[in-house]
Amino acid sequence: MKRFWSLIVASMMILSLALTGCSQQPAEEASKDEFKSQIFFKGSSTLAPVVSQIATDFIDANETWNKVSADFPEKSIDLFVSAGGSSAGVKSVIDGTSDFGMVSREVKDEEKEQIKDYKEFRLGLDVLTISVNPENPILDVKKNLTTEEVMKIFSGEYKYWDEVAPGLPHNEIVVVTRDIGGGAHQVFQDKVMGDAQVKAEAIQEPSMGALVTKIMENKDAIGYASYGLVNQNAGKITPLEVDGVAPVKENIISGAYKISRPLIVIKSGELLPQERIFVDLMLSEEGMKTVEKMGFVPAK
Repeated sequence: MKRFWSLIVASMMILSLALTGCSQQPAEEASKDEFKSQIFFKGSSTLAPVVSQIATDFIDANETWNKVSADFPEKSIDLFVSAGGSSAGVKSVIDGTSDFGMVSREVKDEEKEQIKDYKEFRLGLDVLTISVNPENPILDVKKNLTTEEVMKIFSGEYKYWDEVAPGLPHNEIVVVTRDIGGGAHQVFQDKVMGDAQVKAEAIQEPSMGALVTKIMENKDAIGYASYGLVNQNAGKITPLEVDGVAPVKENIISGAYKISRPLIVIKSGELLPQERIFVDLMLSEEGMKTVEKMGFVPAK
């Protein structure tokens, strides 16, 4: 029952931030003499559930900061996790509206230059799988696509499934992507599309979860689904090979599967003692087990 209520509290925190736009007081605005019991995370919708789960377990185990350390006061542990995309996570750190940013792509040099005393903590690896509905006939005909074929599908050069492979039905290909300005799309653009653009008719979803749901709902859909989300929905969505390489753990670790991306938490400035404790937890063996349990490849 205690754990049930902890999960409810964590969910309410996430909803609260989603509704308020993370308007709570950031770290640097708090009095230096006042212990900061609230820690804010904002950014990647892929990484948010992982951080949220670790936060929920931490709250469930401790409830108040004095139970974490006798040096801390008896204040409730409030860890707020808000999804809004990797770029929003970076911006929140630049603007000082969040203590930590969650990013599921490499942070650009020009972004790092805007963050004073930039720090990053790598939690794991993810890849963008090219996935379809399990009922899509392509799985019986062609389980491997070349990078060029993927580009032609997403750009709209291939409009119907029978253009991808003879024998497939003359059904329109339903392309599903994340929002074009998101971190996942930047990875896909760099590693697959190159100078080509995703077709205007593509369905843009606001989160990776919504993208995966759309593929599960439509047997003619194809999208770049997170490896972690595919694992979480095993049997409901099926990844294809790309250039003959399957998106499996060994190929992700070796780098053989090329549409990969890091899962990073970023920070500006020195960590407060309570922030350091939570970051150490995320990077610990326990934290890595949660990363793996959520379907991703842990950083260590």
